[in-house]
Amino acid sequence: MKRICLGLLMLCFSLNAWSVGSLASVEVLNRDSGETLPVYRHHGEYWVAGTPGARYAVMVRNLRGERVLAVTSVDGVNVISGETAAWNQTGYVFNGGESYAINGWRKSNQEVADFNFTALPDSYAARTGRPANVGIIGVALFLERQPPVVHYAPPRYLGEDSAAAARSAPAPAPEPAPLNDVAAIGAGAMRRPSTESLGTGHGARESSYVSNTQFERLTETPNEVIRIRYDRMENLVAMGIVRGRPTLPEPNAFPESAVSRYVPDPPGGI
Repeated sequence: MKRICLGLLMLCFSLNAWSVGSLASVEVLNRDSGETLPVYRHHGEYWVAGTPGARYAVMVRNLRGERVLAVTSVDGVNVISGETAAWNQTGYVFNGGESYAINGWRKSNQEVADFNFTALPDSYAARTGRPANVGIIGVALFLERQPPVVHYAPPRYLGEDSAAAARSAPAPAPEPAPLNDVAAIGAGAMRRPSTESLGTGHGARESSYVSNTQFERLTETPNEVIRIRYDRMENLVAMGIVRGRPTLPEPNAFPESAVSRYVPDPPGGI
């Protein structure tokens, strides 16, 4: 039990260390290796190193107790609609505490085309004539406008008083118009390196089920905007974002040597 709890604590620490955001946490996952990509902070910006050819996902976790809307873009393109991204567009709606891995470009309510790290000219944005913003993931978070609280007091007398009170009661607020959002189920300039930069490709199709819902935004502008830039590790090193590659754990020639080969006694003895 102690080992399991320690593992959970270490996992929580790694998620916090490699996630960005306060209303929601955003991480980038390498779907082929299963790892959460380390986040490097440089001149006020957040960076991750992508592996060419690897599939990836944008993991969003709602850290609040109420619903939030996450308008998500990759390379300056809305991941649901395919439009050049803007704050007022459609996005994913997360219930309180809910998390969801955005795995690709949404093709329908049942399918996405995988995100994968690829050469910039092969990126979806470049292939659709929009290469200017390749290399960045954005999540614009909106809080939800809550319906007004109606305080009801029962009439003191029956009859005409109650009828008059009913007639003077305020009309219910109109239903907000649907925004066609999707509810998930469940600083300074730097010299660019000579190595070709990464973009995000339009990969293979896979099943991914969502449903439509309504969401009225509390404000017209986002309550928080999260930006995570990405490129090859070689380019991050060349730009001074990463001081050499991350240190890997030293290998152990006998990793099982400290593990008992027999069943231990229970607490308190036999």
